[in-house]
Amino acid sequence: IIKFHYMKEKTIVCISCYFKGYDFMDEMKQLGNKIILIASENTKEKNWPWHAIDEVYYMSEVEPSVWNLEHLVQGFSYLMKSTKIDVVVALDDYDVEKAALIRETFRIPGMGQTTQRYFRDKLAMRQMAKDSGINVPEFSSIFNDETVAEFVDDVAAPWVLKPRSEASATGIIKIKSKEELHKAIDDLGEKRHHFLLESFKPGDVFHVDSLVYNNDIVFVSASQYLSPPMEVSHDGGIFRTKTLDKNSPEFKALEQSNSIVLKSFGLKNGATHTEFIRGKESGKWYFLETSSRVGGAHIPDLVEAATGINLWREWARIENAWLKNATYQLAKPKELFAGLIICLSKEKNPDFKEFEQPEVYKFLPMDYHVGLVYQSEDANKIQELLDDAAYKINDHHLNILPPKSKPTS
Repeated sequence: IIKFHYMKEKTIVCISCYFKGYDFMDEMKQLGNKIILIASENTKEKNWPWHAIDEVYYMSEVEPSVWNLEHLVQGFSYLMKSTKIDVVVALDDYDVEKAALIRETFRIPGMGQTTQRYFRDKLAMRQMAKDSGINVPEFSSIFNDETVAEFVDDVAAPWVLKPRSEASATGIIKIKSKEELHKAIDDLGEKRHHFLLESFKPGDVFHVDSLVYNNDIVFVSASQYLSPPMEVSHDGGIFRTKTLDKNSPEFKALEQSNSIVLKSFGLKNGATHTEFIRGKESGKWYFLETSSRVGGAHIPDLVEAATGINLWREWARIENAWLKNATYQLAKPKELFAGLIICLSKEKNPDFKEFEQPEVYKFLPMDYHVGLVYQSEDANKIQELLDDAAYKINDHHLNILPPKSKPTS
């Protein structure tokens, strides 16, 4: 009887303003749970895993990825009248605050609003990292003019003005002088408090994708961006990343730093995507940011090609085990190498024939994009394939759109 009580169907509410999390919901359904999806209205026509979704509700967007939170809470209260909700899951970075608000309001177990800020608010995560003894680029809030003046006197340009709650590198402005900074801050107007100021550290950018169960990190994959996200976001171009050898000094340094970050920030269960930079001049490692979700830009495909581990499905298994007080066991990861390359394409459905290689793990089906994932036992082969693909893309496919003229909050 006790076993039946723990293993009975649970009700999972998934929140997403973008189309993602197919494997998560599919896995949760296979594990015997009820799935309710709350998504942006403009995703109605997307290929959601309808076979796995029991109920769906749509929210209109005030602006891209932004919902009326009062309406969300009101709608959720009606849902709660007839349905007992066991867990609320944010499928995208933009949904972390929404899910935390729902959990706090309706006292549903999981990450609350204070902890979620360490994984969403870049100012909060930098302050927590600094307080925890983690090396971070020099930073400052920009609430107060005197504070800003002191920072720019102490820290040499260039600097970056960053949105506190944007995903990836969206809205980041690189600034080279005090005059440029003052104008940029003035241009923010009432949105000023949504931004922070940080020293620009040139160097190599890395990402660590991991799984956490009962406060323990049970899986780690470390990779290096060959085109930093900020560079792609601002200048257009080709996004590339490759996995690292787990015996390399870089992997070991990243694994250790990632462990310190996640334990300091208090993540108990779930998937994480954390970024670090190795300074070009000093060689020092700096923490950039973290998140309590699976990485975007098809990074889960990269990780799966190298390790055989599907981050979305494992995250679902972790949530299921936690909910049902069951045992969670990760399969032994493979030890291969993988590379990922994505860019905007001039054609809606580009021809992949020239990219066909035995090492192609997956062609990524996206309109107006070229996207490939490579898999090999040889790290050098991955680099060779990524370089070759980049030349072909640049010659025949690459389409560059201009960046937004102003940052968004």
